[in-house]
Amino acid sequence: MALQSKLTVYAAIAGVLALMGGIIFYASLDNVGLEQVEIGLTNVELINVNATGDQAKFEVTFLVKNPSDKTLTVAIIDYQLYGDGSLLGSGIYSTADVALPGRALFTSGAEIPLKNIFVLNKDEVSPEIYEKAVNGKIADFASEGRITTQTSWSETDKDFKTGYN
Repeated sequence: MALQSKLTVYAAIAGVLALMGGIIFYASLDNVGLEQVEIGLTNVELINVNATGDQAKFEVTFLVKNPSDKTLTVAIIDYQLYGDGSLLGSGIYSTADVALPGRALFTSGAEIPLKNIFVLNKDEVSPEIYEKAVNGKIADFASEGRITTQTSWSETDKDFKTGYN
């Protein structure tokens, strides 16, 4: 009887491991669709200058497109913003603290603009770049970073580089 009990335990462990492997395999099927996401920087607009705090706030807009047939959400866009080739700083768009059903859904073919507030601190850039930024004299903006997309089963990171003038 002891041998039969051991075989039952071993069979149960093997069954659980096979089930876990199946779940991981099924989740990985979404990765191809998640990696197809496209992101582009479409607008950087000055919204506020705080002269006493030596800060300027910009609204940064990314257009995210889903060309795949999978429905996905965007969890994080971690980016660096450049103005006329000079690094202005880093920013992050995050919905990581929002439950998956509460986020914007990118269905097949969807294009959704995602907006983020970027704070430019005067002491983190050269005085010339700061003056150009607050006076609207920056002609070319660019961004590079990483976008994290998710389905209910999977998550993928994709590096990007984009700009506009």
